Amino acid sequence: MDKIENPKVAEVFKKYPNSIRKKMMTLRRIVLDTAKATDGVKEIEETLKWGEPSYVAKGGSTIRIDWKNKKPNQYAMYFNCKTLLVETFKMVYEDKLKFEGKRAIVFNLEDKIPIEELKHCIALSLTYHSIKHLPMLGI
Repeated sequence: MDKIENPKVAEVFKKYPNSIRKKMMTLRRIVLDTAKATDGVKEIEETLKWGEPSYVAKGGSTIRIDWKNKKPNQYAMYFNCKTLLVETFKMVYEDKLKFEGKRAIVFNLEDKIPIEELKHCIALSLTYHSIKHLPMLGI
């Protein structure tokens, strides 16, 4: 997988337990691959927000990923809860993805990630500001 250029982000990944790091690197790879394949996304920035690996594209809404000690069997992808993103994802993928409120898609450690559905959610977030005016984000 691609080397993490931002040393602060790399440090967060190093602190994850080995089994979790693999899961988090998978989410990272899905975000970066989706960004490359999404029309309108020219560049994606990998940074830290609230101490979590975060991904943002110009014209998009930030995506964060993390695992927390308090829920050791779960990791998540977080979206801005003040957008329509997670509400829309729930309408479309309630049978494929698990959600936490208006802010996250959550995965249990043993889950098989529904890749295509997750990539669609990521693409919508990375282009959010150009589609937020459309009913159901243009889906």
